[in-house]
Parts: sequence; structure tokens; C-alpha cells
Amino acid sequence: MRTSRRQFLKASAAAALLPMPAIAQGAGPRVVVIGGGFAGASAARALKHESTAARVTLVEPNATFTACPFSNGVLAELRELKQQQFTYDKVEQDGVALAKQAATAVDAQAKSVTLANGTTLPYDRLIMAPGIEVRFDALPGYDVRAADMMPHAWQAGEQTLLLHSAIASMEDGGTVFIVAPANPFRCPPGPYERASLIAYYLKTRKPKSKVIILDAKDAFSKQRLFQNAWKELYPNHLEWVSLSHGGKVNAVKPDEMTLVTDFTNHKATVANVIPPQRAAAIAQKAGVADRSGWCPVDPVTFESKLIPNIHVIGDAAIMGAMPKSAFSANAQAKVCAAAVAALLRGEKPAEPRLINTCYSLVAPDYGITVAGVYKPTDGVLADIQGAGGVSPIDAPSANRALEAQFAEGWFKTLTGEVFG
Repeated sequence: MRTSRRQFLKASAAAALLPMPAIAQGAGPRVVVIGGGFAGASAARALKHESTAARVTLVEPNATFTACPFSNGVLAELRELKQQQFTYDKVEQDGVALAKQAATAVDAQAKSVTLANGTTLPYDRLIMAPGIEVRFDALPGYDVRAADMMPHAWQAGEQTLLLHSAIASMEDGGTVFIVAPANPFRCPPGPYERASLIAYYLKTRKPKSKVIILDAKDAFSKQRLFQNAWKELYPNHLEWVSLSHGGKVNAVKPDEMTLVTDFTNHKATVANVIPPQRAAAIAQKAGVADRSGWCPVDPVTFESKLIPNIHVIGDAAIMGAMPKSAFSANAQAKVCAAAVAALLRGEKPAEPRLINTCYSLVAPDYGITVAGVYKPTDGVLADIQGAGGVSPIDAPSANRALEAQFAEGWFKTLTGEVFG
């Protein structure tokens, strides 16, 4: 049957009035990923590989990502900050759409994400990887202004340079204090690697100076390995004060560069205050964080236990035994992407096994490692006993030097997979 010109125009006009989703019914499912760090960028790319038909949008306001792993080397002048920075060019080349705006709201009922410019992104599944935010309400005296004088440097970039400048300009004979928080927090070995590399810098550049860790804990990651190394390398340049010995800082006085503990007040030349943390603000707004400030998730799919169709990965999530680390984030992202792809196909996701490997540098030629393997158990990710481990406590110096080289390769491999 022939169609008249009038009938054709009438049909075209009607089609033009249809909402875009109705026109594009044949298109693939929509997945929005919030956050372009190790977790978010990995998830976006992995999902495109798992489901080429999926329309994946990565929401990330920054054009450049600055990595926290290895950023302690910037403080010791072993690396430049630019070596920590990566673009999203390869992510886009994989077919991921990049929304260069901050996410300001999530409407779980409407299944949409609102951006800072007012744009609304609908989704079938949402993956949130927003990372952490520093809790400026958790330590009396420590606020945004105080962070300019006592930088936390726990989000790499400007704060890293601020802390480096303070250490570099300190006169020989000064004292650098590091305030380490209670668990949980991003990168459990991080404060102790930081102390090690600052001690290395002081030993070689400012030998009359020292670094003191004031800790809100009595135990920490890789403790025996770190303490053995400190005894060997930095007996006069590094001191650790545990919770039991008065290490917990109860308040700070930034104008006086003073740290207040139960036992005494410490006057710092340089103060690196690492305060308590929680999942970033967008996670709180979306309702996927509980009273702890972190986001409970199903250990198989990483779907939120509080809001359906939203998955949370990386530092923002509660993962049981699995620590908050870049390697963990990358591993979770790949498992989550596979689970989301399966759910979008109407299939049951497979039960995963996840691995975390974390290298720390005690000196440029002295590396130590911890590794763990995890599986879903009783609603969380639990250690598989005997599957992980740490560096040998009595390893010779040649082995430590080799682990330092492995650490460099680990960083290049991880960042290459995520951003390269």
C-alpha cells in the first residue's frame, strides 16, 4: 500500500514528539558510573568489555586523575606529581561517554543522576565509586582552614604539594608529626609508608630532624615489617606513639601548630593530620551510606544493601576484610562490572574470588608487601585463610630491593590497566 505525503509527515511529526527512550528502544541498557578513580574508571571500561551494547557514562568533573598510591614519593622528592596524573583519553576511546560534571543528586526512585549543570542522566543500573571525604567534624579544631596549615594529603594533588612544601622548607632540627586515624580509613599502610619516606628524606637532607607518628591504634598493617625496617634504617629519625602510650590526638590548634593528646601537647614544626573519613558526600545524599558513614553492599554483586539498582565499589564501600586500596578498587570494579552485565541479561552473577596486593616503600630500595584473597561469607568479603601473606620478616636486603622494583612495576601495571 502506498503512503501519501500527508500520512508520512503526520507519522514523522508523531515520532518527533516521542521521548528519546521510546525512540531508542532497541538501544542497550544505560549504566551510569559516578567517580573516575581506580574503581570507577575500571568499572566503566570493564563493563564496556562485558557488554558492548551497554551505554556507559562515566561522571567525573576532573579532566586529570591524581593517584594516591606512590604519592608519598612526592613528599620525599623521589617522584614528581605529574607522574601521578592520568587522563581519561583511553577510557573514552573504549566507548565510555564522559560527563565532565560533578554528580549532585541521585533519585533512586526515578533512577536518574543529576549533574552540576542541571543535566539528568537516566540509568538502568548505577555504579557509585565516589571515594572518600575527609571528616572535618570529627577532630576538634581541624577544619578546611586548618587543612591549609596542617595538610592531610589524603586526597592527592594540591594537598600533596602543600605538605611537600612544608617539609622541604622546614629548617633542620624540626619535627614532622603524622596523625594516624583509627580504622577504617583509606589505605591502611599509607601513614606508615609516608612516615618511612619522610624519615628517608630527613635522614638524607635534614639529619637533625625526625618524624613522629601519633596513632589512634595499637596495631597497624604490616606492623612488624615496618618496625623492623625502622629499627634498621631510621632509629634516630622515626618514632611511633601508639594509642596505649598516648598517641591518640583529641584536638588540634592549627594557629599554634599544636596537637593535643591525653598525656601532653605536642608542638609540631610540620603537622600532617590524617583525620577520620567516610564515603564521599554524594553517597550520603544518595542514601547508600549507613550510620557508620560507609556503604554496605552485597559481596557478590556489590549492590547496595540499602538502595536497589545501585552498586558501590572502592573506598566508599564496606567490604569486610578487604581493605580500602587502589588494587582492591580495581578488583571490585571488574567483579562488579561482570555482575552488572549478568543482571542486565537477566542472569545470576557468579560468586567471585577477589585479590588485593599492596606494596609499600620504606626506602627507595626497600619494599614490603601484603596480599590477601577474599570470598563472600555471611554477607561480607572474608579472608581465605592461607591464601594471602606478607613479605618474609627476615628477608635479605637484595629481596627488599627486588620488592621495591616490583612495587614500581605494580604501579605501572595498575595505572596502565585503568587509564592506559
